[in-house]
Amino acid sequence: MKASRVSVVGGVAASAVLLLSVPAFAHVSVTAEGEAAKGGYATVNFKVPNEMDDASTNKVEVSFPEDHPLASVMTASVPGWTVKVTKTKLDKPLEMHGEKIDEAVSKVTWTADGKGVEPGSFQKFPLSIGALPEDTDELVFKAVQTYDNKDVVRWIEPQKKGQEEPEHPAPALALTAASEDGHDAAASHDDAKEDAESDDKSESASSSDSSDSTARVLGVVGIVVGAAGVAFGVLAGRRRTNS
Repeated sequence: MKASRVSVVGGVAASAVLLLSVPAFAHVSVTAEGEAAKGGYATVNFKVPNEMDDASTNKVEVSFPEDHPLASVMTASVPGWTVKVTKTKLDKPLEMHGEKIDEAVSKVTWTADGKGVEPGSFQKFPLSIGALPEDTDELVFKAVQTYDNKDVVRWIEPQKKGQEEPEHPAPALALTAASEDGHDAAASHDDAKEDAESDDKSESASSSDSSDSTARVLGVVGIVVGAAGVAFGVLAGRRRTNS
């Protein structure tokens, strides 16, 4: 009787551990490095996890929102992948830095040259995008993930406010309020460069000051040691004389 109870309790405990150890399925997401301020530019990363045990992701397609077109999209090199940017004509041109833009990016496609995103791993795909819209709090992208076994997963379902997350949610980028001076973190490359140069100068000055201080300390130590040597010599001479 006791053995049966122990077996039941053990079985329930094992089941609970198993349920708690099952990981939640990850999905394609997008996040900004720093802030994505309205009206500015941002560097974002599309994170693509592999959810299969026997296949690798070899293609990722991200469609850009048509209701908030983005005129500027810059790609970064991702080892083992080629990237293609597709643009489309706009029905209503955008004004950017005083110029009219009649086309915007509609899709970015990454294709693996090698193994792709293997089981148990993920890959980040960075982009610099802008100018970000000022009349919305988020940008919703649609992503299509293709595996080398021909399976396709479409991350295209928008998250509706107040409802549970859909099975295949579309990547959504939260936008922050524009800064008062009109600058955002991603657009301040010159400031970052100046800061880096300033840091280098500070480090150089600090190193120089440190060297000077070290030299002074060593000089003082040398004088003290020399004086001690002279004193020792005088005392030794007196002892010999007295003896």
